[in-house]
Amino acid sequence: MIKVVKFGGSSLASAEQFHKVKDIILSDPDRRFVVPSAPGKRDSSDTKVTDMLYHCYSIAEENGDFSEALAQIRARYQEIIDGLSLTVSLDGEFETIRENFAAHAGRDYAASRGEYLNGILIANYLGFEFIDSARYIRFLEDGTFDAKTTQDLLSEVLKNLDNAVIPGFYGAYADGRVKTFSRGGSDITGSIVARAVHANLYENWTDVSGFLVADPHIVDNPRVIETITYRELRELSYMGAGVLHEDAIFPVRTAGIPINIKNTNRPEDEGTFIVENTSRKPAFTITGIAGKKGFTAINIEKDMMNSEIGFGRKALQAFEDNGISFEHMPSGIDTLSVFVHQHEFEEKEQAILAEIHKLCNPDYIDIATDLALIAVVGRGMKSNHGTAAKIFRALDNAGVNIRMIDQGSSELNIIIGVASKDFETAVNAIYKAFVQ
Repeated sequence: MIKVVKFGGSSLASAEQFHKVKDIILSDPDRRFVVPSAPGKRDSSDTKVTDMLYHCYSIAEENGDFSEALAQIRARYQEIIDGLSLTVSLDGEFETIRENFAAHAGRDYAASRGEYLNGILIANYLGFEFIDSARYIRFLEDGTFDAKTTQDLLSEVLKNLDNAVIPGFYGAYADGRVKTFSRGGSDITGSIVARAVHANLYENWTDVSGFLVADPHIVDNPRVIETITYRELRELSYMGAGVLHEDAIFPVRTAGIPINIKNTNRPEDEGTFIVENTSRKPAFTITGIAGKKGFTAINIEKDMMNSEIGFGRKALQAFEDNGISFEHMPSGIDTLSVFVHQHEFEEKEQAILAEIHKLCNPDYIDIATDLALIAVVGRGMKSNHGTAAKIFRALDNAGVNIRMIDQGSSELNIIIGVASKDFETAVNAIYKAFVQ
């Protein structure tokens, strides 16, 4: 059996955390390949190393004296080295970083050094082989991830290794220029490595004991989801649920590799299993609740709209021509509503409205702002009647007015639109209706 283990920034923020990580890895010989993030915050007042690197490089970009900022970053790593009594020296690495910062090597290069340096340390601490991701994780010239080349390169280099550390978050173009994934991209690297070595399991270690049914900042002590499918996770991640970078799903999904979200500080907890499919019945009708604020609804009314061929296409063309994507588009016989991100729409609203009038000749256009969208997701909704009615009753009892409802054909999720001021109340009401 082969396990790939990825550890987040909070799991590797200090020497104490490194000790925990080593105990976890060595407790199971199947944990053969390790993907580390850069050191995160040691406490709530601390700064992540990635943010320190961005700050340092910004000074360098302006040709300022960045020596003090770089020294602070160096001190973070030296603190870990001293705390673990390692003999490794990063002097040469920091000299290279100083030269490359002065030469304006790029923000991606700067940000990637956090994972790169942490990878060197944990490889030395564990006695594992260090593999520089820039040599094996490849990007195309347009900046997109080159999955095939990466698969070939990584599979070849890792197939004969018993153990290895592969830093997360970055790769490189064919010419060696470093390119990063988006923030949180170490999750993606872990998934890529899991696929390359044909892992049986991808463990993603963080500071929570799995994926929660709802945001703990909104709901007090929400339950942990025991098992969630890739499709459910995709829906929840898109609507703002944290823990795992949504793009990390795809490399392992195509290979059918399950993901286990685990807690570095509570390794005995089972965590959450993310799987392609499962015969196990969910603990509740719903799997999770997630949502976002900051939406605007453009409500277009026109008599006999339903009989006008191409009306929806023409309405959406007004948004497309202005570079605005839509989130949801519920409709009725004579009405069509388009939900978009408010901050994007506000900049171009008059141009969009003028084009809707020109293309669609509507009877009336109304704009509703400060809206929130909430996704109620769960495979159990297919086999349980009355889920929507239960949501309506819960929101009505909580005094929340529903502005929109939209259910996908898969019956996997229901999207509810409410006023932003009612967002937290609505999430709590839905959680209590199904979980408590």
